[in-house]
Amino acid sequence: MIIDLTHTIQDRLPVFPGDEETTLQHSKVFQNDHYSNHQLNINMHAGTHIDGPMHLTDSNTYLNEIPLETFIGEGCLLDVSNQTEIMYKSEYEDLIKPNQIVILHTGHSKHFGEPLYFTDYPVITMDFAELLVRKQVKMIGLDTPSPDRYPYEIHKFLFNNNILIIENLTNVEQLLNKKSFEIIALPLSIKADSSVARVIARLEG
Repeated sequence: MIIDLTHTIQDRLPVFPGDEETTLQHSKVFQNDHYSNHQLNINMHAGTHIDGPMHLTDSNTYLNEIPLETFIGEGCLLDVSNQTEIMYKSEYEDLIKPNQIVILHTGHSKHFGEPLYFTDYPVITMDFAELLVRKQVKMIGLDTPSPDRYPYEIHKFLFNNNILIIENLTNVEQLLNKKSFEIIALPLSIKADSSVARVIARLEG
């Protein structure tokens, strides 16, 4: 079974305040032009995407230079719904294994497309981020627009410890009570700080 955790890229896809608007145009129509084509203008942080270290640090590593195995791994879901701050809990020590991709279910994705989605989202505390580093996870995935707010210290801390960030996931609730799954989160092979991505969960059995 495969669960798609990706928001569909479409015209006027909601973007973080201040970012350039997404446009998707059916630029060539078969009935008129005898073939179809679409033209997309999108910034790399619109919709479901992966943040790379160049985004908020002085790294010169483009996302396509990061080994592909980073983007595929055993998943670990933490249900942190109804929490405004995602803090360290001792029970996470046993739940999170090294080299996993940790997915947080906050429930916030239900507000995608509403103004409050980008202003009133739960955030990660530093003690939780330190746990992720200690566990040497590959990536952290969230159904929110960001793990933190300005000045984005969590972003920088994770990047400086080789942890990538998946933002704007959807359908994460479908992973609740699933014991084992793999995350495949492939960015474009693009020479950029970050990339829009197709993120799926593949359930075993």
